[in-house]
Order: sequence, then C-alpha cells, then structure tokens
Amino acid sequence: MKAAKPLIFISNDDGFRAKGICHLIEILRPMAELVVVAPDSGRSGAGCSITSQKPVRIDRLSTEEGLTVFSCTGTPMDCVKLGMEQAVPRTPDLVIGGINHGDNSAVNAFYSGTMGIAIEGCLKKIPSVAFSLCSFDKDADFSGCSEYILRIVKAVLKNELPAGTCLNVNFPSPEMIPYKGIRFCRQDKGHWESEWCADNHPGGLDYFWLTGKYVNDEPFSTDTDQWALANGYVAVTPTQIDLTAYQLLADLPYWDLNDEVK
Repeated sequence: MKAAKPLIFISNDDGFRAKGICHLIEILRPMAELVVVAPDSGRSGAGCSITSQKPVRIDRLSTEEGLTVFSCTGTPMDCVKLGMEQAVPRTPDLVIGGINHGDNSAVNAFYSGTMGIAIEGCLKKIPSVAFSLCSFDKDADFSGCSEYILRIVKAVLKNELPAGTCLNVNFPSPEMIPYKGIRFCRQDKGHWESEWCADNHPGGLDYFWLTGKYVNDEPFSTDTDQWALANGYVAVTPTQIDLTAYQLLADLPYWDLNDEVK
C-alpha cells in the first residue's frame, strides 16, 4: 500500500497571488498534500493580529489532486485559525508561512504576519516554519530558496520540533545566490528609527507613511541572523512562544512588592 503523503498547511501575508507562495507550492507539491489558505490581498505587518470586529469569509478557489487553495478576507493568523476548522481534512503535519517578500529577521519577527502564521501553528501544537526572502520585489528570484526549503521541511517532518517552538528562516538577498549554506543563529538585537514620513493633505490634515531605518545594536556579533544574512548564509532561528523573562521572574520576589503598603 502506498504511504500517504504528509499534509502541509500553507499561508502567507502577501496574498494568495504572490510569487513567493506560488513558488513554495510548486516545490512542495511533489512531496506533500497541500492546503493553502491565504489572504485575498496583502496583509504585511499584520503580526499576530486577528479579526474580531467584523465577519471573516473563506472562499475555495481551486481543487486539484493534492492541492486545495482558499482565499480569506482576514489576517494571516485568521487564515490559520479558520483554515484549521474549515479547510483541512485532518490535522496537518506541518504549518508553513511564506515565502515572504521581505526580511523577517531580528525585531521584524514581532511585526511579521508570516511569523504570526508559524506562531499560530505552534500554538495549535503543529510543527511550524516561517520562510522569508530579503527582497520586497514582487517579481523576486526565489530559486535560491528551493533546495534549502526542501531540506528544512524534510528535516522538520522527520525530527519534529519541541513543543512551543517554531523556526524563523530567512534567506539573503537574491543577489547573493548561490547561498553559502545554513547558519543556526539567534535573533539580532536592534530597533527602528525615523519610522514615519509626514506629508500634507490638500484638505489641511497631515498624514504619515510608515518607513524607517533599521539600526543593528550589535553590528560586530557574528552569531546573529543579521550577520548570517549579510554574509550570504540562510539564517535559521529557533523561536519560542513562551515570552516569560525567567531571570526577571527569579529577581522579582526581591523587589519587596508584597510588603505592607504604608
């Protein structure tokens, strides 16, 4: 009897038409059964947001052997939540976000809808991976990602991931193809500056465009995702959903917060 292919759930934050998710479907289709539930248009920067003030709709776009595609009017995290209840025939073996058009390393992971997909999959106790390419070009070259995605997907399906963890995988700019290999690294410490560009509306009201410049707070560290990407390596950063600051948790009892209020 022929062994069943693994079931992989795919979403993104660039919309179901984006080149990145289409490339991901193309390379994974021979090895897995795929269910795609992706936003009906771009939702970049949606992070872990959900829709609670209006209804969300899911529409089946196509059904082929081994591939079913839906569009969703909600956020990337909505796509996972709703897709798990309405689109999949069984619990998926893997949840994947991507391939994102844009860098989701360092603090960008906090804003990323692509990472939101992986986090929601993780919360549902399903091994989850987010893939992102350091290019915002809608026609970016994703060919350099293929080999590494297949390698990582097969490894996660074989070894699984510890509960409460997922992988944040970022690929360098396509200009650096062929990539030098994989680096396992930590999240870079940095921040964004000059994040808003002001403009004037003819009606007299100011408005603002989100922009900004990323500042690396540790430019000489060689164990970070930012260093790996700048040097032509695929950055694989293990991420956990437990946000507890354990060192501070151990220190807080010494703050005397339970002393009698005078």
